[in-house]
Parts: sequence; structure tokens; C-alpha cells
Amino acid sequence: MQTFQLLRSLRNPIFARLYTAQVTNLLGDALTWLGLALLAFEEAGNNSAVVLSGALTLRVTAFVLLSPFAGVLADRLDRKTILVTTHLARMGIVSLLPFVNAVWQIYAIVFALNVFYAFFTPTYQATIPLVTGQEDYPQAIALSSATFQLLGVLGPGIAGAIAAFVGARQVFFLDAFTFLIAAILIITLPGQLRVEQAAAQNRSSGRTWQDIQAGTTRLFADRYLRYALAMQLVTSVTGAMILVNTVGYVQGVLKLGSVQYGWVMGAFGIGATLAAATVGSLGQHWTRTTIILLGASLITTALLPASYVKLPFLLVLWLVAGAGQTLVNVSAQTLIADRTPTEFQGRVYGAQFAWSHLWWLFSYPLAGWLGSYREDTSFLYGSLFGLVLLVMIQLILSPKEQKYVHKSYWHEHEHTHDEHHRHEHHPSILVTEPHRHPHQHGSLRHAHAYSGLHHHYDCEHD
Repeated sequence: MQTFQLLRSLRNPIFARLYTAQVTNLLGDALTWLGLALLAFEEAGNNSAVVLSGALTLRVTAFVLLSPFAGVLADRLDRKTILVTTHLARMGIVSLLPFVNAVWQIYAIVFALNVFYAFFTPTYQATIPLVTGQEDYPQAIALSSATFQLLGVLGPGIAGAIAAFVGARQVFFLDAFTFLIAAILIITLPGQLRVEQAAAQNRSSGRTWQDIQAGTTRLFADRYLRYALAMQLVTSVTGAMILVNTVGYVQGVLKLGSVQYGWVMGAFGIGATLAAATVGSLGQHWTRTTIILLGASLITTALLPASYVKLPFLLVLWLVAGAGQTLVNVSAQTLIADRTPTEFQGRVYGAQFAWSHLWWLFSYPLAGWLGSYREDTSFLYGSLFGLVLLVMIQLILSPKEQKYVHKSYWHEHEHTHDEHHRHEHHPSILVTEPHRHPHQHGSLRHAHAYSGLHHHYDCEHD
């Protein structure tokens, strides 16, 4: 039944084709990273782990630096053009990998590849609610996440079989072909995927930085989105512990092999996939913030006993942890669609993608340090750190239910400074004269910020 509800969003032919392009793109990613691992070992030998860790750091860095700008473009331009361009660019870049003969070339190509990935992902995320509509976007987001997690489990095995058949370097040509197929699928979508900008048809380059700031401003100004992003810090800390230290625990502490390590990480991916398949149903009965709290609690508590269990129990714990991480991430993405007007969703998805990956830049070194100095108990300390963060976030940032619930969007109008308009300004604006700029406005109270957006509150009564 849950699977049927997820697949219901595929009744929309535009989303069905967009989703097929995503599946093809994910298969290409699996080929990319397996091929990179083989290429790193071929070029660096025993130092291949250093090469891969450097490549992952460059990947996250590209996401943090460029995703907010990608969100701005997603709100300004035809998203179909952006999606096609990023696929074709990655096709060309991946085609260079078979000719690599130095480690620095791997770094350069990986960074260039993820520059375009940073533009693709927020644009794709913002496009899902644009093409599916109010009724189906929660299921569509969950389906995309479930597919991402499932291919995260199955993709490396599929890619490994293909690499064994065609060769380690030749696999990149097939990888490039998957990006070409995905681009063709998006090109054939009817019409444009452009957001109507009612009040901002004539945007100048001078507004670009303001629009980038606007995505982050909206993300942090909304108490629900702020709470979800903070909980993603919890899942990044605990998730990094799993990704970085599981191999050392399974093969170093438990004295098992790579096959058992594959089982454990497979359990993590399966848990994530199952959670993505059920999150839509949970959303019909629980609030999104409740689901986020549940997910963060699951992944942190799953790590708590993990340093003291054998393989069978570790499989169960990682199944639960994978489910917890997905409950948080999918609900956070859905909240953006719930609480952000369509014309601003690209900027907010871009900001969310950047900030959530910034958490991983902090979490990976922390996990590595705990794995080095507390190998036997790294999961225990990681869990305790995550639990402290969770409790603090819940106490400080948890949205309190109020009698009056306000939905909001931003607007711009000419105004002078009176009791309703007191806010910070760009230095170029003269506050002593009537002026215009985007700002936030409320029906019960007025809160203003120079952010590039304008928020208006509509009252709903319990």
C-alpha cells in the first residue's frame, strides 16, 4: 500500500519523465564513484583513501559554495535549461576521466563535476513541487528519496559488475552515456519549467547577492525550516560516524571481512529506503516536526549501544539509523515545499542544500577524530554528542504550537518609517524619504529585515 501511494505521483507524465531522468542520473553517479575508487587505487595505491577523502571534501565544498547561487538561477531561469546543461556538462567532464594519469587531475575533474552537481540538485528538488502540485509533491519527494537510497545500496553492486565487464577506465564512457540519456529525457519535457515572478520580472545582476542572501534569510527566519535544518546537524554528526567508522568497527573491532561490512551498510540503505516509502503515510497523521524529532531520535539512539554489539544486532541498529536519517531529510525537504511560495523555492532549496552540507564539513573530521582516538567506543561518544545536540535544539528551536498559525510570503511596497516599518536597510536607501525594498510584514505584528524578500501573514484560527 505504501509503495502504491509513492508511485501515485508517477501518474503525472512530466514528473514521471523527470523521475526517470533522476534514476538514470543516479546510476551514472554510482558508476562515477566506483570508477573513481578504482582510478584512485590505480594512481595512488595505498594512498587511495587519502585521494578519495580529498575528492569527497572537494565535492562538499562545491555544494556549500555554489548551491545558493544555483537556487537563485532556478528561480530566475527555465529550470529545464539548467537541468539539461548540468547533465551535458557532466557528460563531457566524466569523459575526461579515462585519460587521467595524475592525482591532481582527479581532484580537478571531481571539483568541476560537482560544480555542476551543485547546480543540478537544488534545481531538481525545487522542480518536484512545481510539476506535481499540492496533492502529490509529498509522495513525489519521498519517491525520489527512496530511489536515491535504494540505488545507494544497489548502485555500487551494479556499477561493479559493469566495471568488471567493460574495464575500470572504460566505465566512464558508459557513465557519460547515462548523463546524455537523462538530458534527452528532460529536453523532451513539454514547455518550460519556469517560475512566474510576479514582482521581479526585471532582475539585475546587482540583485544576485541579495537573492542569495534571501534564500538563507527565509530558511532561518521560518521557525519550522530553522528547526529542520538544525536537526539535520544532528543527523550529519551521527551519519558521519556511520559512514566513516563502520568499516573500522566491522573489520577492526569485530574482525570480520569486507562482505560483512557490505551487509551492514546495506542494512543502513535498506532502512533509509523503507523510511522513505512510509514517510508520506506518517505525514497524514503526524506533523512534519514530529517526524523530524522521531528520525533524529532514532539515529542517535541507534548509535548508543553500537560499540558493544555483534554483527546481527549491528545490522538491526543500522537499519533503524538509516530510517531515522531519511525521516529527517525527507521531512525537511517537504517542509520547504509546504512553507515557501513557488517563486522562492529555488533559493530556499539552494540555501538548505548548502547549509546541510556545511554540517557534513564539520561532521566528517569529528567522526575521523573519534574513530582514531576512540576506535572501540566511537559510536558511543558520537551518539552522546548527537543526543546533547538533539536536546538543545528541541529545547531552544522547537516550534511551539500557537493558537494563531500564520502562513507567510514576502512582498514589496512603497513605505515610510512609522510604527509598522522599522528595520535594517542597505546603505544606499535613505530611510528619511518614502522608499521601496523587499521586507517582511505581519498581520499581528510587523517584523522587518532587508533580505530581498517580503513576507505577508494570513491568519488561520484553531
